[in-house]
Amino acid sequence: MARKGENIYRRKDGRWEGRYIADRSKDGKAVYRSVYAKTYTQAKQKLQEAKETSQKEIEKKYLPDSEKEFSEFLYRWLEYIRPRIKESSYVKYANLIELHIDKEIGAIKLGSLNTAIIDQFINTLLEGTEEIAPLSAKTVTDILGVVRNVIRYINGRFQRVDCDLSQITIKKEETRMRILSREEQEQLIRYLREYPSPMNCGIFLTLFTGLRIGELCALTWEDIHLREKEVFIRKTMQRIQNKRPEKPRPEWGSRTRIIITPPKSSKSIRHIPIPEGVAEVLGEYQRHGNEYLLTGKENRYVEPRTLQYHFKKVLKKSSIEEANYHALRHTFATRCIELGFDIKSLSEILGHASVNITLNRYVHPSMELKRDNMEKLSGLIAE
Repeated sequence: MARKGENIYRRKDGRWEGRYIADRSKDGKAVYRSVYAKTYTQAKQKLQEAKETSQKEIEKKYLPDSEKEFSEFLYRWLEYIRPRIKESSYVKYANLIELHIDKEIGAIKLGSLNTAIIDQFINTLLEGTEEIAPLSAKTVTDILGVVRNVIRYINGRFQRVDCDLSQITIKKEETRMRILSREEQEQLIRYLREYPSPMNCGIFLTLFTGLRIGELCALTWEDIHLREKEVFIRKTMQRIQNKRPEKPRPEWGSRTRIIITPPKSSKSIRHIPIPEGVAEVLGEYQRHGNEYLLTGKENRYVEPRTLQYHFKKVLKKSSIEEANYHALRHTFATRCIELGFDIKSLSEILGHASVNITLNRYVHPSMELKRDNMEKLSGLIAE
């Protein structure tokens, strides 16, 4: 029997049930939910807590957009774009929101958000505080990109936000990517040929094709065509964080997992012709199925950070100054320019979306090339 005015009942199975209004339908009708407990006192306490939570949610739901916190729209946008982007991109955006954006400006009401607040937020990230170290220009640029997209999403579906983010710019950091000199490249090739292994074969292939590390790790023998002397790139491998997986798998571990997906863009799916000498080296390890190049086995791969670690050991044993694995890609692009490759062909081999990316990001004239070009001026000097 129900306690008067409390909406708490004793059920036939002996448990106590408390009912409360959780929401209202579009036509104004009450939507009920229930809580259950072994005793009346427990049911009463649970019911009170549920009512308070429900009331807050109802009030929040019917608030005007201007009174809602920016945080709510950050996560709405995140779920909106989730089906439209790669899983690795979703994880990246979620981390930027959780670690930086929501933490610093998530509590600001939408009606109070403006250009000055965003500008101050960006400056704080770049300069740091006594408690927080400054972030790199690249990371802050990514954060600003997310904020821009969220505000664009809000403006298109809710109320307009008083933010002109075109006024906010971030100066790019001047970064000098390590490139192997010709002497270092020759040293590395000698070592790789003197100490043959599937992983060293992969490094050798990268040096002559400019493959990204994830593309190499995902490469299997079904995509290596020695007779035609070409490699087909259609997969990439990376380690990503688990973001609240609906169905966790034992092999995922607690925080990260390896995924193999199509490359970052359609231009990255490509056929790369390989030189005769590279085909001969690959032929020493040839398989004919789904075996990974770096292991020669179908059910065992080498992930990017393992290959990175191996590469650093190879450089040390070769007496070559330390470099990141990506330096091989830069080295390949630079050597191609030195040898007179046309930029369009090189851009397609590297899998870039445009020729400008190839020119601006990966092509670094070496001192030798600069010197050779300057020597051409000698002919203008009268003898």
